[in-house]
Amino acid sequence: MPIVAHAGNGDVSLHEAISLALERHHLVKAAVFAKTAATGERLVKQSRYMPSLYFEEGLAASNAPTKVFMMKLDQGRFGSADFELSNLNHPKAVNDFSTKLTLEQPLFDLSIGQGVEMEKYEEKKRDLLLEGRRQEVAAKVYSAYLEVRKAKAFLGAADQALLDAREQQRLAVVRNETGVGLKSDELRAKTFLSEIEQQQITANNNLLLAKMKLNRATGGDVGELLDIRDGVEVLHPAEDVVALKKLAQQNRIEIKAMEKDVDKAALGVRMARSAYLPSIYADASYQLNARDVPFGKDNDSWFAGASLRWELFDGMRRSGELKKNVAMERAAAEYVDDYRQDVDLQVAESVLRYQEAVKKTEVARNSVIDAEESVRLIEKRFQNSLATMSELLDAQTALNRARANVVEMENQMALSVADIYLATGTFLQEVTK
Repeated sequence: MPIVAHAGNGDVSLHEAISLALERHHLVKAAVFAKTAATGERLVKQSRYMPSLYFEEGLAASNAPTKVFMMKLDQGRFGSADFELSNLNHPKAVNDFSTKLTLEQPLFDLSIGQGVEMEKYEEKKRDLLLEGRRQEVAAKVYSAYLEVRKAKAFLGAADQALLDAREQQRLAVVRNETGVGLKSDELRAKTFLSEIEQQQITANNNLLLAKMKLNRATGGDVGELLDIRDGVEVLHPAEDVVALKKLAQQNRIEIKAMEKDVDKAALGVRMARSAYLPSIYADASYQLNARDVPFGKDNDSWFAGASLRWELFDGMRRSGELKKNVAMERAAAEYVDDYRQDVDLQVAESVLRYQEAVKKTEVARNSVIDAEESVRLIEKRFQNSLATMSELLDAQTALNRARANVVEMENQMALSVADIYLATGTFLQEVTK
């Protein structure tokens, strides 16, 4: 079901954002057109199985003896007077209107079937590339969705930091007014508050930009906003690297597309070998000839026949083609083997990065708890004149940084999960469950 109503200045869930992108993104549309073009090319090749029918209308005029002789014969106007030597050697100019309908039908030509098979491989490859483009676009949407979530979390952290900074400034003002604090503490707190306000301004702008980028990732117009409706559920994948590698070898679009290149190269070898065989075509025609008017009928005739064409020597051209195609097949196979190893490495790396992100997120969350407790204790000490404003603001800065780090690590963990799904070629089916 189309969800275009959500486009621009609306809000969407992750599934809706991905569906919207798959429906209207230019890259997906381009891949669809490329697939359609491949289908059209296959139909073009396939049409060679069918007979070809040609219609011709021609006009010729000549006084050449042989031409005049044949024209009169075709028109059925050859008479006994035409055998006179003067008429044979010096005939008068004659016109000939020729109307011809010709049919040509291949009977045996291996290049036709092999050409169709070649385009079938290309069509399947384009279908795979379309699915790969869908995966790519969905991954961009997922990343943009996470960026909005991260920007919102950063803004929330900035808002909380602003509240904390205002409270600390209030304490500094109260202590200064009651004579137990310093004016410098009040000024230092005010400066710190200004810094936090600047950070909040940046956080607001970052959120606006993230919403613009999300809208753009879904194929929307530049400048419009698209907000997220809910968060992202991080589904922790299995960490069995061997099983994930096997899954990747079975599902990666790139591997399947490269295998189609190997199949095409193998077919190229067969085509090069079949070039040593003959081809047989049948043809037939029906012809009208007239002297005075086009499409006229002074006489008619027909012709039917078949011909075999067998190239016996070509200067070693076919031998060179065969060697070239054999080498191309082997090269394509080597590319596949090399890329399979790259995929295994990508899977292993994505799992390691995921494990790293999980541990770093746990550490970051614990650091927030510690930083909050530190601020609470130093704030009490500051109220009792046992700590300086600088110590309190340093602790608050550490807390703000810890909160931002949690946001960053949670976002990184979600992205690392996506990287595993991308590495195994299952991203779209996993995020749209």
